[in-house]
Amino acid sequence: MKHCCSAMARALEHQCAEHESRFDCPDALISYNEKFDEYGLIIHDGGTAVSSIAYCPYCGHELPKSKRDLWFDTLESMGYDDPAEQEIPAEFQAGDWYRGKNL
Repeated sequence: MKHCCSAMARALEHQCAEHESRFDCPDALISYNEKFDEYGLIIHDGGTAVSSIAYCPYCGHELPKSKRDLWFDTLESMGYDDPAEQEIPAEFQAGDWYRGKNL
């Protein structure tokens, strides 16, 4: 995955030797959800909460618009009304479903 700048890429590649999850590591600040093509600031409250961001905190570049609503709308148009409980196509588990489309 290519991100807007090397600082963003480094922040997302950060791996902690002490914490298994990025959400547990206080040094992990940024998250990226490939399935929805969305970036966020990790809220270190013991869970997996994220606050969405529209601009890169390092270079100021405008980040892609979240595809979360489009993901749900696309699946619903295919007959999946409850993706959390249904087995959805594999390409919808990551970013394959929107790559190559002019969104």
